[in-house]
Amino acid sequence: MANELKYGEQIHLQNGYDSWKGGYLDTNGHSSASGGKYQVATADSPSRGKGTGTWEVLSASGKAAGQPVVSGDVIYLRNMYGGDGGYLDTNGHASTEQKNAGAKYDVSTSQSQDRATGTGRWRIFAQTSSPADQNVRAGDVVHLWNLYGDNGGFLETNHTSALTGAKYDLCTNAYFNRSSDVADWKIHRAQG
Repeated sequence: MANELKYGEQIHLQNGYDSWKGGYLDTNGHSSASGGKYQVATADSPSRGKGTGTWEVLSASGKAAGQPVVSGDVIYLRNMYGGDGGYLDTNGHASTEQKNAGAKYDVSTSQSQDRATGTGRWRIFAQTSSPADQNVRAGDVVHLWNLYGDNGGFLETNHTSALTGAKYDLCTNAYFNRSSDVADWKIHRAQG
């Protein structure tokens, strides 16, 4: 029963592209999207800036802080940049180049948990865990599926980012493994 991820904990998410060289989920610069707060990309380090790569896991279904996160739960991910970097959110369409590879929506953060119905809600699916008791643990590999329109797609890296200090751009995709584990995310606990 050790090492379960609990609501209210802070994590880093490492992307699986190119044998785990896809970088860490990170906020980077202001978003120009309507209702957006910060742009999102990956960075080589989980601490590119103070809190930019740190995400608080919150329940979207009313589970209390301290309760374990279960595979299949619906969560919010709140960025900790400046104490409140906004909630991970689908906002706008993916680029034409990304759409040619199955992509659906662009990703940024938003001030509110649900900028529009489901945009900030992510269903977390663990590939496996040990023991296999349905709980999600640090070190587990997960997919994050967005609930916008009940079918917002899987969070993935897709193309090199143009943002300073960033590695890969983020979007959602209809496919959970379009190529080379781009939608795989490994959970690491953030050091308090």
